[in-house]
Amino acid sequence: MAFSISKIDHVQVAAPKGNEEQARKFYGDLLGMKEVEKPEPLKSRGGVWFEFGAFQLHVGVEEPFSPAKKAHPAFFVDGYEALKGQLDSEGIDVKNDASIPGVERFFVFDPFGNRLEFLKEGSVK
Repeated sequence: MAFSISKIDHVQVAAPKGNEEQARKFYGDLLGMKEVEKPEPLKSRGGVWFEFGAFQLHVGVEEPFSPAKKAHPAFFVDGYEALKGQLDSEGIDVKNDASIPGVERFFVFDPFGNRLEFLKEGSVK
């Protein structure tokens, strides 16, 4: 093959129009992602962008909105148990999943109903 895909720049999840503050509270305040400014030509579309490590997560406006119940981004987490505790203390339903031997992971839904997966850093996959 004359090419190879080398890395992911960003993933995007969808949200209904006008929910940027909810996205900031969940992805920024609760998950600790840093908000980054969207390019000027894209600001009028709504939504908000976040950064973590070398990657970004974009929350984009989708109308009509339909959350991703099955498709999802997955994130390795340092401080896996601390994140679970933080989410639980905020009343977010954490669904543990042991279906892959040797992999510690759980699923949650963001405020818009999008599925997110979190894996313990160092888990074998």
